[in-house]
Amino acid sequence: MKTLIVIPARLASTRLPRKLLLSKTGKTLLEHTYAAAQTSQLADEVIVAADDQEIFDAVAGFGGNVEMTAATHQSGTDRVAEVAARHPQFDIVVNVQGDEPEIPGEAIDMAIRMLTDDSAAVVATLATPINNKELLEDPACVKVVMDDRQRALYFSRAPIPCAKVWSDDLLESEPSFFYQHIGLYAYRRDFLAKYSVLKRSSLEEIESLEQLRILQSGETISVGLIGHPVVGIDTAKDYELFVSRQKNC
Repeated sequence: MKTLIVIPARLASTRLPRKLLLSKTGKTLLEHTYAAAQTSQLADEVIVAADDQEIFDAVAGFGGNVEMTAATHQSGTDRVAEVAARHPQFDIVVNVQGDEPEIPGEAIDMAIRMLTDDSAAVVATLATPINNKELLEDPACVKVVMDDRQRALYFSRAPIPCAKVWSDDLLESEPSFFYQHIGLYAYRRDFLAKYSVLKRSSLEEIESLEQLRILQSGETISVGLIGHPVVGIDTAKDYELFVSRQKNC
């Protein structure tokens, strides 16, 4: 099956203004993400979905594929769906966030492989073990629980599963009891078109997690496991640490 990676790129950002165009490394953050996405061995093409002419020009400037999308979209998924609709030759569409410049190509390929290997799944995503109690209890860290076929049962900001009797040894279990959700998604193109018009669900509303819309509608999400979390850039500190890592490469 042919696979397209779409990177939704939004100029406005609350915690770190214009972060995708920051360029202390000599390249914009978005260019780093684009290059990381290109290391996927299973994807056939990478396109940036821009919401602003400045983003469009920046991508064109480094020779990347870029398409303008409507400024009225409420989410990056809507932006991805607009680009995917223009390219019916692709069977799978992967949403890679523009602020994840160090995402491994192997992680992208795992999500693609999970979708191709599970014919019942309409979406594939990733997770990594949690072995830190503070992270487990942090509502900003989204947790996922899975069945024996690595299909998602639920996503939550709460610590799930919730141990009736807590012991720190639970964090060291093999396999792990606790998994952090990694926000990379591979969609079957037909479902992506459907998903973009699904109404927000009650579980999605209360947890503020849009992936719950998929589960609540009765669809299947397959979950691939990776060894380490993908580091996104949300704050000025995150960016400075990324710049330091680039200098040390």
